[in-house]
Amino acid sequence: MKLFGTDGVRGVANSELTPELAFYLGYGLVKHLGGPGRFSEPARAAHPGKPGVLIGMDTRRSGPLLEAALSAGIMSAGGDCYLAGELPTPAVALLVKKYSLAAGAVISASHNPFLDNGLKFFDSRGFKINDEKEDAIENIVHRERAGLISPRRIVGGSVGIRYDAGYSLRDYIAIQKSLAEMDLSGAKIVLDCANGAMYKAAPGVFSELGADICVINDKPTGENINLRSGSMSMESCVAAVRESGASVGFAFDGDGDRCLVVDELGNIIDGDQILSILAVHFKAKGQLAKNTVVSTVMSNIGFEKCCEDNGIQLIRTNVGDKHVFSCMNENGYILGGEQSGHIINMDYGTTGDGLSCALQLLRVMIESGEKISTLASVMQKYPQVIRNVRVSNERKDGYLTSTVITEAISALEGRLNTRGRVLIRSSGTEPLIRIMLEGVDAAEITKEAETLAELIGDVLA
Repeated sequence: MKLFGTDGVRGVANSELTPELAFYLGYGLVKHLGGPGRFSEPARAAHPGKPGVLIGMDTRRSGPLLEAALSAGIMSAGGDCYLAGELPTPAVALLVKKYSLAAGAVISASHNPFLDNGLKFFDSRGFKINDEKEDAIENIVHRERAGLISPRRIVGGSVGIRYDAGYSLRDYIAIQKSLAEMDLSGAKIVLDCANGAMYKAAPGVFSELGADICVINDKPTGENINLRSGSMSMESCVAAVRESGASVGFAFDGDGDRCLVVDELGNIIDGDQILSILAVHFKAKGQLAKNTVVSTVMSNIGFEKCCEDNGIQLIRTNVGDKHVFSCMNENGYILGGEQSGHIINMDYGTTGDGLSCALQLLRVMIESGEKISTLASVMQKYPQVIRNVRVSNERKDGYLTSTVITEAISALEGRLNTRGRVLIRSSGTEPLIRIMLEGVDAAEITKEAETLAELIGDVLA
């Protein structure tokens, strides 16, 4: 069975993502990444003989359970664990490199409900591990669980050690503050922390920069992560901006690698619009490498038009910020992201970082002297409708082989012709088939999307 999806391994905690599986994933991580030449030289120099793995997690109740199992697997394979506790995903990516550790691990299911959890890994450079490394780790896990590898374990002084890395949050806040280099005194800002991993980091940075902050959804219980809050449910942030008279609101997701925005009028600004603002501003300043921005097949036609109008090349990748990053890294581009709010600026980090994104937008506001609503008007959004069809994980790719479904999709594409587009894909993180229709007539594409969703649901039930 395939373990890794588009963003690590996910499932219902203690049911699909069990402590046993977490143990073997930790074991497999060290066994694979611990081979000759697979650690960076700084990591070897700082930690001779034993690979060190930084572990962070979001605020889910199941986090400590999986942390204990993952740590046991890492130490059983001879790796040392540096336990950072509750820490945003982008913090792990940044600090793995800063601390010269061999790898990083994040225990989080990002925007998913609290029952789910997940594991994703970073290498010593702070890069999400690629498909090849995922496949290698997965192979070790399957062989171990099947008893195909010798059960002999290391003993004595070769067993890994656990260290407290609670200082990691402080270091992440310091890094973000130093990168921001601006005074936010007098700026009224709403921060929606989604009761997730950003609940300490974001208020910490903005308060130290002098902003007048209104913080909401910053009291995690272990069960309320993403619940009617954050980037997955923007109503709270919209209401807080309107009630407080703030100039802008930022809504993060559970693990802090996404950011969506609310302007001073209470309008929601998505990832495509954020990329438009940043790309146009960076190009005007001569800071947009190769005049190119990278996004995914989900990006709005309006974003494509904005790029054309401003002499910017748009490159689309498959869905998933690791695909966006891979394209950026291989070609020397600095700016990319997803409509969902994953924004990557290679000058600031190697993965989506909601906090860094918010700070970059504030810098654009300060340098341009414009309100965020004015900046967002550089892009005109085309109507886009998304429908999710829940199916079993085993049937997620059934739409590719069903003649009834493929013929219905072809017929729909013919009806839309040049007035829109259709994108169907299976989710890499949930048991869903995602349907996206885009066009000039919102009523038309809404009706078509609902009809197609009903058909797929019936055929693959």
